[in-house]
Amino acid sequence: MRNLSYGRLNGRERGNGNSGGFIMWLLRPSRLVPIIIILTVVPLCTHYFLSKATSEAYHAERRLLLDLHDPFGDLSEYKCENLKGRIQELLNIKTSVSNELRDLEQRRLQLQESIAAATTRIDSLKQEENHIKTELERLKSSVEQAILAQKELFEKNMPQIAAPKRIRANHEDSIFNPLSPNHAIEMCRMHNCFDYSRCSVLSGFPIYFYDVDKYHTSADIEIFVKTTVKQALGYNPHITNDPDEACVFIALIGENLRSGYDKKILETNLHSLSHWNGDGRNHVLLNFGRTFYSRDIFTGVNTGHALIVQSHFSFAQYRPNFDFIAPPLLGLPGGDVWHNLPPIIPAKRKYLLSFQGELPPLRPYIDSGQLPLDGTDGLRDEAMLVDELDKLQQTPTDDLFLLQFSCRGSGGYGDLSEWQICDTETTRTGLLKESTFTLILAPHNASQVSTVILQTRIFEALKYGAIPVILGNYVQLPLSEALDWKKLAIIHPKARVSELHFLIRTFSNADILALRRQGRFVWEKYFGSTQAVLDSIMAVLRERLSIPPMPAPQEPSPSVFNESFEPLRTDAIIPDPDTDENLGPIEPPFPSVSYSRNYSAPLYNGYELWNEWGDPFRLYPNYPDDPILPSEAKFSGSQLGFRPINGGAGGSGKEFSENLGGNSPREQFTIVMLTYEREQVLLNSLARLYGLPYLNKVIVVWNSPRLPSEDIRWPDIKVPVQVIRAERNSLNNRFLPYSEIETEAVLSVDDDAHLRHDEIVFGFRVWREERDRVVGFPGRFHAWDLNFGGWLYNSNYSCELSMVLTGAAFFHKYYSYVYSHVMPQAIRDKVDEYMNCEDIAMNFLVSHYTRRPPVKVTSRWTFRCPGCPVSLSEDDSHFTERHKCINFFTQVYGYNPLLNTQYRVDSVLFKTRLPHDKQKCFKFI
Repeated sequence: MRNLSYGRLNGRERGNGNSGGFIMWLLRPSRLVPIIIILTVVPLCTHYFLSKATSEAYHAERRLLLDLHDPFGDLSEYKCENLKGRIQELLNIKTSVSNELRDLEQRRLQLQESIAAATTRIDSLKQEENHIKTELERLKSSVEQAILAQKELFEKNMPQIAAPKRIRANHEDSIFNPLSPNHAIEMCRMHNCFDYSRCSVLSGFPIYFYDVDKYHTSADIEIFVKTTVKQALGYNPHITNDPDEACVFIALIGENLRSGYDKKILETNLHSLSHWNGDGRNHVLLNFGRTFYSRDIFTGVNTGHALIVQSHFSFAQYRPNFDFIAPPLLGLPGGDVWHNLPPIIPAKRKYLLSFQGELPPLRPYIDSGQLPLDGTDGLRDEAMLVDELDKLQQTPTDDLFLLQFSCRGSGGYGDLSEWQICDTETTRTGLLKESTFTLILAPHNASQVSTVILQTRIFEALKYGAIPVILGNYVQLPLSEALDWKKLAIIHPKARVSELHFLIRTFSNADILALRRQGRFVWEKYFGSTQAVLDSIMAVLRERLSIPPMPAPQEPSPSVFNESFEPLRTDAIIPDPDTDENLGPIEPPFPSVSYSRNYSAPLYNGYELWNEWGDPFRLYPNYPDDPILPSEAKFSGSQLGFRPINGGAGGSGKEFSENLGGNSPREQFTIVMLTYEREQVLLNSLARLYGLPYLNKVIVVWNSPRLPSEDIRWPDIKVPVQVIRAERNSLNNRFLPYSEIETEAVLSVDDDAHLRHDEIVFGFRVWREERDRVVGFPGRFHAWDLNFGGWLYNSNYSCELSMVLTGAAFFHKYYSYVYSHVMPQAIRDKVDEYMNCEDIAMNFLVSHYTRRPPVKVTSRWTFRCPGCPVSLSEDDSHFTERHKCINFFTQVYGYNPLLNTQYRVDSVLFKTRLPHDKQKCFKFI
């Protein structure tokens, strides 16, 4: 301090000489003591007060930190009584803060719940709004549809046409103009020798059969012929026991007449028939033979105006479109006839062409190698034909021929004037099964248009799959009025014999198999049994008269409930809608128009009925191939029942959902649901059908012998639900043509199948464009067994399929009739044996008739039913049985008719980018 003061002074001194006086003044003793006291006391006081303030601030800050980190702080400064109070105060503060925090948390949770409830309510209201809007659109379109339907009902100018009914013809008002006595019997035709007045179009074509035991029209009728003909006619739906109402009278004639005297007796017996009426009008004389020596027995007999049915006709005797050329009765009495038939595969067999036969008058010339003289009853032409065929057999080629023109000592069978048949039936059968084509030579005498030998050769060729090659285009073939023989035989004049090898070699494998398949088809349907032959002849005669066949029988639909028992019903628990979209209008159930073509169908579709469908014997309410109108007809004169999209202007989703559109009038479909003791599963499936557009009714086939519980509550789904009692537990019941099915479209559904409404509606729309095919959801295919050969059933995911499961599939009701009454009984028996394979059988049937694969819709490949009881498909033997079914059905049909397809069907605008103002046809399809 001193040094400092000192220094300063020296400086001041150097800097200012006048400051020295002031310093000297301060250094005076009287003033120095106070100055020293001031300089000492002031710093000490300043230091004390500053230290005290800093210490208080430090302690305050420390207490604050301790209060934050330790609620009890540093209690060392407090006395015991103060400490206890402080602790209690802090505990009270803590309790208060905790309560406030708890209240705040509860309020927060309540607010969150309120917000969540409000959000859910808003979403629910939005969904309800969309649902109400959708329902409003459906109601609007439904009202429009109802108004249009009412308008059509008033404008309808044609009555409902029912199935034909039997009525008694008024014979007194006959306009029949018989031939005058001066006209020969050979001039008989339908217009001048048949009394149409006995056969009204609505008469039902009643047939009366003269009992062979009562009316002895001829002696020595073969027992087999007499028994099977009587039995077959007894099964014919047109047969009547009242001769007064009959349209046609049938008499069976024996062929074993031994002399001219026998023919006189035959003529007398014919004229003494109870309804011969002097000239035999509307009579049909049957002469069926089963031997190679059967012949014409009516030459020299006055048969009046009667039609003659037999295999042997001369050119002078045969009256075209009046008499009938019939195949011989060499088949079974009736029933399934497929058992002894060979498969149609492979196309090419061991021999390209075969023939065995002998013409007795020609044998000396064949042995000598010389040609007969000209004019020797056509023998010279036959010898030249044989010579050309011998050259064919000797031609260097890889094709094998077996042509034998001599029976090699065993002798032939048949008339001496034609090519006789050689060897036994077993030998001939073996050769035909090894022949791709078989040669059939017409009688060398062109005056014979048909013989028993000729018809027998044709019969055997078709039966064993050897395609007939008929040389001689002057012959008449059985049922040629109805059958297209160009699709099952090759017919050429004998002059083409030198070109025969070239002609038959031009046929591809596909052509050969098509001919062979059609030949087998015709043989099974029309030639294979006595029943088939008689039914075919009567059907041709009925079509000549333009009379429709009798309606096909429908299956009764007995209810499982007694008449006095009223089942309990409850409002359906409406499930959440699968999609918020308008799938179609709400319409009351209405049936499809039936039997509207009961007269025109046999005329317009006669060719298809005989040559493709193979069932001209029954009349069906509708057919899958009914004709389709041109597009403009829906807007000009033929608009009845049609519902074009947006009135014909077209449109996207909104307009699409309001009308069915398409090429067919509006219609609905029926659901057939098979069930067996799974009541809750069934009820759940029924409830899901609530509000399904275009649904006509639901048929529940109750397969269980045990009746449903009386306390079961059936859901009210706003359409009829018919519960039908099955006679026995059979999967074939799924396809019975129940009388309660009043629509053409049938949706077969398992009771555990879960389909969305949009899937069902889309499948229905697709079926309307593919009415002759099975349209379904899960796809399957048949695969070739590479290790052991044969077919395997396969359910793996595949880019190729050949079947759709009928547990969820649309088909035409027509196929229900065919499945139940036309398809071979052996297939239905196999389904019952395995309790399996009914869906495979239906796919086989439809593909066999249409030669087209099924149609798969949407991406669905299988169904899942959580909680459902174990089904038949989960049994260990399920797939093994299905393998066996495919191979057995192939054996029955002679080939596997299933065809592969590599595409599925989705909606038109599926995955298409659309403007914001347009809607898709279906949101998810």
